[in-house]
Amino acid sequence: MKLETFFEKFDQFADAPDAVEKMRELILESAIRGKLVPQDRRDEAASELLKRVASIQDAQSKKRAALAPVGNDAYLELPAGWEWIRLGNTGRIFNGDSVSESGKAELANVAEGLPFIATKDVGYGRDVLTYDNGLKVPLSDPRFKVAQANAVLICAEGGSAGRKIGITDRDICFGNKLYANEVFEGIHHRYVFYVYQAPTFFREFAARMTGIIGGIARSEFLSLPIPLPPEEEQKRIVAKVDELMALCDRLEAQQQERETRHFALARASLARFADAPTPANLDFLFHPSYAIPPADLRKSILTLAVQGKLVPQDPNDEEAEMDSESEPLFEIPTNWRWHRLAPLGLSRTGKTPPTSDPTNYGPGFPFIGPGQITLSGRFTASEKSITPQGLESSTEAKAGDILMVCIGGSIGKAAICREPIGFNQQINSVRLQRDVPEFVYLAVTADYFQEQVLANASGSATPIINKGKWEQVAIPIPPLAEQRRIVAKVEQMMALVDALEQQLAGSRNTAANLLSALVAELTLAESH
Repeated sequence: MKLETFFEKFDQFADAPDAVEKMRELILESAIRGKLVPQDRRDEAASELLKRVASIQDAQSKKRAALAPVGNDAYLELPAGWEWIRLGNTGRIFNGDSVSESGKAELANVAEGLPFIATKDVGYGRDVLTYDNGLKVPLSDPRFKVAQANAVLICAEGGSAGRKIGITDRDICFGNKLYANEVFEGIHHRYVFYVYQAPTFFREFAARMTGIIGGIARSEFLSLPIPLPPEEEQKRIVAKVDELMALCDRLEAQQQERETRHFALARASLARFADAPTPANLDFLFHPSYAIPPADLRKSILTLAVQGKLVPQDPNDEEAEMDSESEPLFEIPTNWRWHRLAPLGLSRTGKTPPTSDPTNYGPGFPFIGPGQITLSGRFTASEKSITPQGLESSTEAKAGDILMVCIGGSIGKAAICREPIGFNQQINSVRLQRDVPEFVYLAVTADYFQEQVLANASGSATPIINKGKWEQVAIPIPPLAEQRRIVAKVEQMMALVDALEQQLAGSRNTAANLLSALVAELTLAESH
């Protein structure tokens, strides 16, 4: 299979994670393996090019860098006419200069001069360099090294080492965390630029990095081997990669345009369903052409449930009881009532049994903290268990109690208890008197309630809501019969969302498997 055929089949695996990025990687790998363009026997062999490069290097430096032949360091099988070369023999390679904060302030006041490029001004291969960052170096300033136009830059230190890569289109000064490569005549600067971006080269680069921050020493960088094609083939490779990368850019733009269009349609579908949550409009939420993210669907379903828009009201239902002290937060049906959490039942805060008494801990009852409550409203296996004596020293939750995390980054997570357990002081609970626990759970996990929890929490770095404020948050309460109908409807719709989520995951897996198969087929075909 040819690479062009691979592009023609793009729609079949467009849903695979990072599909376009994987295509770019395949192009670059094919380029440095000699699989992207055909070899031409009329091309002068790279071995002759190496002789000219060596003479250029000798002429430029009396003391030529003694770099060992590549030999066993070769990591690819090369086509006939290609040669291995150490990176240090491809050009004049040097790092830039460090600049202090006071030095940056000085450069910011220079009206005319060469742009000073730092790591942050270098993109990830496809991005152009940022020249207009406000820093300029006077042309005659001897403190700074100058990289000429068409020098290839690569970050050599930190989290973006080996990832941030660029080409200068003018003379520049640059930071000490960057290496510049002013390539010798006969070596195409854009070919080196593409070699730097190939996954195989990055693996070699990363293998030589050291230190906690992560960086590659200049000696190690210079010793990196790269495959060198004949000069004319370098030009053909660069032209082909440029062409295919432009095609990838178009495909990526088309994907983004499609996603933007689908997002708008999805938003419109959610709004339409919110205005009229009928079975007919429900179908729009699960339209295969613009699948709404399952998380958004779940939020929308909960919002409609607590607003009284998910099931029709029945005039024969007994009206909900009044709570004169609660303030309405949004409009609800006429036979619903706003209730603070406190009057609905018994609210409590958890407690940890004293660890100084070992008889509190052992077989008996699960003891949970925030980590055992999942975002989906389930309990995971408890890390500790407490004895009946320990349960008396803790706070007990019984089946039907609603528990919510009241502190930290997971504040607002909630679950319904299904068996007797103990829970710690980072959790609040409510034991309802008459309302359906499953409905109240829906209410406390809806966006409006979660927003109220955060609004009433103290502390910014570690938010915490005490029991007194928590139990004052209001909940819209429908008649009991409607509570049960809402719970049944939500369960039905959440099952549909779960099925949709599995379908989307399956579709992405299928696309990813197809992409992997096509890459394998292409690689296998090119290796013969």
